[in-house]
Formats: sequence, C-alpha cells, structure tokens
Amino acid sequence: MEDNSVYFWFRRDLRLNDNHGLYKALTSGSNVRCIFIFDTNILDKLEDKQDARVQYIHNRLHILQEIIKEYGSSLSVYHGSPLDVWKQILNTEKVKSIYCNHDYEPQAIQRDREISELAVKHKVAFHSFKDQVIFEKNEVLKDDGKPYTVFTPYSRKWKTVFHNSTLEFYPSEKYLVNLIKSKAQAIPSLSEIGFYKSDLEFPSTDVQLDLIRSYDKTRDYPFIKGTSRLGLHLRFGSISIRKLVNTYKSVNETFLNELIWREFYQMILFHFPYVVKGAFRKEYDLIRWENNEALFDKWCKGETGYPIVDAGMRELNNTGYMHNRVRMIVASFLTKHLLIDWRWGEAYFAQKLLDFDLAANNGGWQWAAGCGCDAAPYFRVFNPTLQTEKFDGEFKYIKKWVPEFQELTYSRPIVEHSFARNRAIERYKQALKPV
Repeated sequence: MEDNSVYFWFRRDLRLNDNHGLYKALTSGSNVRCIFIFDTNILDKLEDKQDARVQYIHNRLHILQEIIKEYGSSLSVYHGSPLDVWKQILNTEKVKSIYCNHDYEPQAIQRDREISELAVKHKVAFHSFKDQVIFEKNEVLKDDGKPYTVFTPYSRKWKTVFHNSTLEFYPSEKYLVNLIKSKAQAIPSLSEIGFYKSDLEFPSTDVQLDLIRSYDKTRDYPFIKGTSRLGLHLRFGSISIRKLVNTYKSVNETFLNELIWREFYQMILFHFPYVVKGAFRKEYDLIRWENNEALFDKWCKGETGYPIVDAGMRELNNTGYMHNRVRMIVASFLTKHLLIDWRWGEAYFAQKLLDFDLAANNGGWQWAAGCGCDAAPYFRVFNPTLQTEKFDGEFKYIKKWVPEFQELTYSRPIVEHSFARNRAIERYKQALKPV
C-alpha cells in the first residue's frame, strides 16, 4: 500500500454520490481506500439472525463493491468491533488520515471519540463531516442560543436558515478515479457474520412526483400508497438528504415538514442524550406502569381485539414496516390503554422496523406517551374506533391484515376503551401532581 493513502469509512452513508466525507477524502490529494465494518457491538445484540436490516446493508455493500471494482479498487469489509478493527489497520498499514461522516447517537459519538483518540496516537488525522442531515447540532437554535424543544418554532427557524443559506452538494462520484488501485476482495457472506437471508422486501429508492404532490392529502390513509417509504434509505444513507430536500422543497410543504421532523429528533438526541433511557420530561418517569407481560404479548402479536391496532402490528411483523398514522395509534394504545412503559414498545419497534432510527423511534414513542418534547398532552388518548372511522372507514387496511375481524373467532377487546382512558388519565395525573 502507498504511504499516502487515506481511508474512507462507510457507516450511515451507503452511497457513492453526494457523499460529503467520501468527497473530502477523494479530493484530499491522496489515494482512497474504502472500508465498512460489520460492528459486532451492534450485531451481537440482535436476537433475530434473519434481521433484514443486516441483509439490506449486505446488499448495499455488494452494489458499492461492483461500482468500486470498475475503478480498479475494492471495498474492504471487516467484521468485529470498530476499535479492534482500527487497531489492526493502524498497526499494520501506513495510513495518512481517516474520513467519515457524523453520527449523532450517543454510542456512535463515543465510538468515534475512541477511534479519533486512537488515530491521534498513531499520528493519523481523523476527519468527520455532516452528511445525513441538512442542519445539525447547533445550526438551528433559538435566539437565546438554546436548542428548541417544540417542533413548530424549530421548523420555522429551520426554513429561515435554509432559505438564507446555500445548499452545498458533494459530487463524490466524479472523483472515484482517486480510489486506490487494489485487487477486489470478497465481501463476507451473511452466514460468515452470523446471519441468514431474510425474505422481507425492501422499498425502492424511486420517488414518484405525483405521490409527493398529494402527500398532505394521502399520507394519513394506510390502505393507499400515500407515503414515500424512504425511511430505510435515509436511515442507511442510500439516498442523499440534500438531493431529496432540493428536489421536493417546493413540491409539498407537509412532506418537507416530515423531513424536518427527522432533523428535529436528531437534534433532540444530540442535545438531550438522556432521552435514550428516560423521559424527556423527567417527571413522567414517575408514572406507575402496569407492564402486564401477557397483554404486551397480545399487542406484539396483533391480538388486542382492536382491528386497527392489530392490523398495524401484523403489518409490522410481516413486512418490517408500519404506516405512520398507525404507528401513532398502536403506540398510544400500548402506553395509554394498556399502561405499558413506552420503552417496551420502543424496543419492539427497534427490533422489527426496517427503517428503525434511534432518534425518530425514541421521539415518536415519547410523543405518543406524552413524555417527550412537544408531546400530545397526557389526557389525549386516541380512540381506536374513531381513528378507524376517520382513516380506514371502509376497513380496506384492516381487511388486508385482520381478515377475520368480523368473525366470531376474532379476539375480544383485551381492555375496554372508556375504562382504559379514565385509568390512564388518573394514573398520569397522580404521577404529575405537584409535590
């Protein structure tokens, strides 16, 4: 290997176009070696060894490898803890610098701190760049310099900052000729990293303009294809957030707002990392949950006796996806109707969702439970029947996932709505009363 080679480390940015860190590496004046690490600190915690997200990453790596090979280079794929892998590389290879893109999750920040310190010990520069969001960290703050905790004023400020700045793109694909020349290496098979093929389908990265144009009118109805289904691709960076925002910023305000919600939750996670383990509004940690395991199991399986809730859970279990409106309904049902700790539901979604993203999942669950920033007030309890009438009045979505819902064989409701609503309001009130 050449003395002046630099490394680019793929993480949540599995694409070769408009990739900020990759662009910086390729234009640094040195030849670039690309690597990916199957992180055992993450993989070892996944109980389902058919986890479709691992397969999605695996598929993406093969796509990247085929393009990289065209330039006479190779993607090097490792399996282990990032710290151990980088120790091995830095002890055996001559490395000038390491390039990557920022990650805002607490564990990732700690990981990058360790790798950066290791690099310094080896006199290797560590460079990280903003790539998966338009604005990060302290780029959208209140006038007093504090982070926003309510979405609407945050989104207004976000749009102001956006309109007053120039959106930069990073044409990394134009500089792939600067990849280091090396023999193509085989990517470890799924079985070699302890996983197996999943039969779940992955949504396309293609977005139909008509869908985005009518997004505000269609997104709440689970029986039609009214949402973009881009969550998975944004999570793993197989599409560019900059290109997405630039393409659709003036097409539909509601769609743009959804992308801003994503950045809002990333910002909350960065500024208030304690939300990973507890309520954003800490007084909500005092709620006395029922945490009935048998009822939780019925919720997980889609056997609650409430068709809209059961349809959502069965869609999730069968496809790795759940419609956004239904996510709110099932989350409200678990936390308010069953009085089960929102962290149980959050963990189940984390296990099942293809588009699982810590910031958005945590933010959504805390919103539903009433304990998050900008959350619905605790006395707001979704009525599953009214939600069905409003968003699936002809039972099209329900019939798809719960075909037996009108049969005598269908589950009886595991809790009665008015009883559950009153109990939830009273329980929350007890926890939140002034001391």
